[in-house]
Amino acid sequence: MPVPWHHPGPPEVPSARPRGARPADARAVGVRIVDVLVVGGGIIGVAVAWRAARAGLTVTVLDPAPGDGATHAAAGMLAPVSESWFGEEAAARLGLAGAVAWPAFAAELGAATGADAGLRSTGTLTVAYDADDVAELRRWAALHRRWGLDSTELGPAAARNREPLLGPRVSGAAWAPGDHTADPRATHAALVAGLTDEPGAVVVHRAAARLLRGPGGAVTGAVDDAGHEHRAGTVVLAAGWRSGELVAGLPVAVPVRPVRGQTLRLDAAPGGAPEHVVRGIVQGRPVYVVPRDPGTGAAPGGGPGHREVVVGATSEEAPDDRRATAGGVFALLRDARALLPALDEAAVVEVTPRARPATPDNLPLVGATEVPGLCLATGHYRNGVLLAPITADAVLAVLAGREPPSAVAVADPRRFGPAGRAGPAGRARAGAPPGPAGTGAPAGPAGTGAPAEPATVVPTRGASA
Repeated sequence: MPVPWHHPGPPEVPSARPRGARPADARAVGVRIVDVLVVGGGIIGVAVAWRAARAGLTVTVLDPAPGDGATHAAAGMLAPVSESWFGEEAAARLGLAGAVAWPAFAAELGAATGADAGLRSTGTLTVAYDADDVAELRRWAALHRRWGLDSTELGPAAARNREPLLGPRVSGAAWAPGDHTADPRATHAALVAGLTDEPGAVVVHRAAARLLRGPGGAVTGAVDDAGHEHRAGTVVLAAGWRSGELVAGLPVAVPVRPVRGQTLRLDAAPGGAPEHVVRGIVQGRPVYVVPRDPGTGAAPGGGPGHREVVVGATSEEAPDDRRATAGGVFALLRDARALLPALDEAAVVEVTPRARPATPDNLPLVGATEVPGLCLATGHYRNGVLLAPITADAVLAVLAGREPPSAVAVADPRRFGPAGRAGPAGRARAGAPPGPAGTGAPAGPAGTGAPAEPATVVPTRGASA
């Protein structure tokens, strides 16, 4: 059954100090010691930091260019149904829980900052180009029925009634009414603005070079690339694909790797952009087209009715070298305009190559680790935007010494540790009911807790974040 759009809100975190107050020992030694140090300022890191700061904890975010990684390229699809795939039911269930958290998160962020996160309740239309693509679409629709996901098959005429800009060569479609979209860049900017308004929060524009450890082995902070120390009761590692590098030498497994992807940003004139998110299968190649609201276009000469349209995304097992390739751009434009010919008239504004942090099982790493004082919030791969609110809620629960939301149990980082395969996340991945995820020590100074042949780069089936 579809999950209702309801969210109970974040857990409360007790604080023994007034908001913004520093621990006494920080004043004594002249070093800022905070409750929480968040390493990484993408949408995951700043969402965690904002939640923690609003709960009364002192927070430092460490990132040389907050929001310039995978967040900058992300299209922002909140699409757990359309992103579901064979063998990944646990990821689909986590994604559904992530989508449930978004409306309350966006409303709270808007109320606190006056900013719009760009949440659009549009639904998602997945379109098949030819007969072979329809066969694949029907396999996928059958999977949805088995899992009880909310999607409906449509014929070509019904698909065009829903989205009139579809081209003439559309052979079938599926409609997922609960799959929506948000604007990652707008959300990130609002979160950073919200942090700026919190008296106990600081964003430091430096990169973490290594983690600090205390005499007992607990992680106690980080050293940045200028040699400055940043001490904290708990370190939350949210550094994307770099997270694995930062735990070198620690008895903890963080198996994240970079998977490079390219997205395009177009400026479409009034009447030139679809009203819904359109995902497509074009001769076996996936593509997506995500429209923003009118007034978001950024091309020179664009008017108030112009829209930003994001097209994505390629997927390459490659480092984050920020290289945009001719083959990748061609593949995306070719397949997008095969489904939506009106995009031929759109202006190309930006090509954005970035690497996403992927894990071996395509599930993120969220929660406490075997190392005291170290918490993970990384490895979200295609779903960083979708899972940002529920990840922030889960980390906040860990900081408070409480159980994270049960849906996040499958993302327990300890599933890759020595005892992980027998733990709750391992059981959930095997199909058994997950048990509760563990928690860390409370935060604080004393806490440790018509397309031609395919191009060389093929679009991935998702890659929304």
